[in-house]
Amino acid sequence: MGLKEDFEEHAEKVKKLTASPSNEDLLILYGLYKQATVGPVTTSRPGMFSMKERAKWDAWKAVE
Repeated sequence: MGLKEDFEEHAEKVKKLTASPSNEDLLILYGLYKQATVGPVTTSRPGMFSMKERAKWDAWKAVE
């Protein structure tokens, strides 16, 4: 199985979770998703007043 197929399989599994993941787990999943679909971070880090966007950016940057 190739990387694309492996990613798509796991993405479908995440969509079918019966319990909502913790915020920490959601950030990890977000970072992995962005890395797989966009690649390395291409934007500057959001300001300190955009806490949600900053956390998502940090999660993406962590898996670069």
